Amino acid sequence: LGMLEGMLRVLPEASVGHIGLYRDEETLRPVSYFCRLPVNLSEAQVVLVDPMLATGYSAREAASMLKARGAKRIQFICLVACPPGIEQLHSVHPDVTIVTAAIDPELNKFGFIVPGLGDAGDRYFGTG
Repeated sequence: LGMLEGMLRVLPEASVGHIGLYRDEETLRPVSYFCRLPVNLSEAQVVLVDPMLATGYSAREAASMLKARGAKRIQFICLVACPPGIEQLHSVHPDVTIVTAAIDPELNKFGFIVPGLGDAGDRYFGTG
């Protein structure tokens, strides 16, 4: 949600869908709780946005959900990524283009990017 307003300034005619995932703190795997996408994604250029590409599991799951709905051209845009997340996303979806502002070197034992920006959701919503 934090990147949506900026994306709509750049792509004001875009259709918007939402995929809600949260990370299980023990397994670091994504858990889906919401999915509302445009009906026909087969001809669309899909832009998947998330502030961070850390473990890559959520991005991988979101790309899988989009492809299950017919998406063929997916671009993932984030602010900060790290090599394990890039490798994880591309291990299942090598066709997904990744655009990032920065690549930080590693993840800590909690699956957060180091040095990173902290928890993007906590920062955006002021809940951290």
